[in-house]
Amino acid sequence: MFVLVEHNSIANQFLAELRDKVIQKDRARFRKNMERIGMLLAYEISKTLSYKNQTVTTPLGDVVTPVPANSPVIATILRAGLPLFQGVLSCFEQADTAFIGAYRKHTDLHHTDFSIQLDYISTPSLENKVLIITDPMLATGKSIAQTIDELAKFGKPACIHLVAVVASKHGVEFLKNKYPSLTIWTAAIDEHLNDQFYIIPGLGDAGDLSFGEKL
Repeated sequence: MFVLVEHNSIANQFLAELRDKVIQKDRARFRKNMERIGMLLAYEISKTLSYKNQTVTTPLGDVVTPVPANSPVIATILRAGLPLFQGVLSCFEQADTAFIGAYRKHTDLHHTDFSIQLDYISTPSLENKVLIITDPMLATGKSIAQTIDELAKFGKPACIHLVAVVASKHGVEFLKNKYPSLTIWTAAIDEHLNDQFYIIPGLGDAGDLSFGEKL
């Protein structure tokens, strides 16, 4: 597990702006900061990949440089995950991509109980691939678990990484217990979920803040 704020960097500024309810009103800035954190976490993931030597010819000679041996598959959960996904994709430009449509379907008037509805998936083969799943908020972990189980139908990945901006302690523990080999990369871990299973203090609804409120 990797937590970005445990290593002081400019990422702390990006996260502070994402959480700030005044700065959040600038939708473009919110999306940009999501993207920046995606790039930084993708950079950290890149350190774990397999590399091969490649000879590069410059105007003055040749140089051998280690480069990634294979591109990962990057998956995101629509719609909230798109800016974070774009940040990860900007580091792994040749990666294949997968898209999952999943959302909370509340089963009571007070939104204190819900199931996860997954009604769309588009993915290449995942057999023996490095799979990176992006989802900005890891709250209960239910949507990620259902996503992992659905993606398993398209091949067994060599390894799975989850990229989140803010994770709850509950969600992290749930996923670690269910998928011991899963590696979680997040900017921060918050302690609590409220009665509606939103992360506290969190940052709010990442999808609405990025793209506008939904009906």
